[in-house]
Amino acid sequence: MKRFFASIFTAAMVLSLTACSTGVDQTASPAASGGAESLQSAKAIGLSISTLNNPFFVTLSHGAKQEAQKQGLQLTVVDAGNDTAKQANDIEDLVSKNVGVLIVNPVDSDAVAPAVKDAVAKGIKVISVDRVVNGVTVDCQIASDNVMGAKMATEYLLSLIGKNAKVAQLEGTPGASATVDRGKGFHQAADENANIVASQSGNFDRAKGLNVTENILQAHGDIKGIFAQNDEMALGAVEAVAAAKKDIVIVGFDATDDGQKAVKSGKMAATVAQNPELMGSTAIDNALKLLNGEKIPASIPVEVSLIKK
Repeated sequence: MKRFFASIFTAAMVLSLTACSTGVDQTASPAASGGAESLQSAKAIGLSISTLNNPFFVTLSHGAKQEAQKQGLQLTVVDAGNDTAKQANDIEDLVSKNVGVLIVNPVDSDAVAPAVKDAVAKGIKVISVDRVVNGVTVDCQIASDNVMGAKMATEYLLSLIGKNAKVAQLEGTPGASATVDRGKGFHQAADENANIVASQSGNFDRAKGLNVTENILQAHGDIKGIFAQNDEMALGAVEAVAAAKKDIVIVGFDATDDGQKAVKSGKMAATVAQNPELMGSTAIDNALKLLNGEKIPASIPVEVSLIKK
């Protein structure tokens, strides 16, 4: 009987040690498990995205997922829901899971910095996509030239409505680098060539773009043009202008499917194409290079182009 219990005890100990060994392999930090080699074998990537309530970022996420599947990589995508606090928590969670590379699309370029800085301090490689992380040196920035795109869109808008015409701008999420850069491009083209009567945030959201445009039209019913920093807000503006029975030229940014349809139908004059799917796949391609210990460019620009009817 004693031999029987001794055998059971020995078997239990072996199983226990085996389980512990498996747990260490799965959860060990990069530093504890051998640095770059362990990350390469794990091939784990985390993508923290600002919001999946926006077709542009849905497409970006889709591009990343497809490329990760193609390359046989483990990709975890988390949606911040345009909440800076949630994004910080999401990044902390990804870091705790020992991802080899963190890809981050910030809600707010300043607010995300502390969480990204902590990830870098723990030896995790970081790629920012579409928007930058302010105050932190990341391994790579993948983004469109938002300044050039907005300037190009605004110049086209002014060519349709004439110099010194009254215009309004619908701004994106406050603090996002895309908001800052697109605003900069807008002002480069409009400050000396148009009469800017309003510039308000629609938070990159269609419903908010509609509400903000309604308010602008009540205060400035004689505006001739609207530049929206993304297509979702532009489409909200389209609804508000149609309801007010006004003839106002609207230009958007992102070239989403709905945005391009609105351009083809004449409801929008133009939109700026960025190719978010390419951004997502490019981020994964370069994340794999980092996992393999390769060097990648500090900045990878994605070309923009103007789509008009």
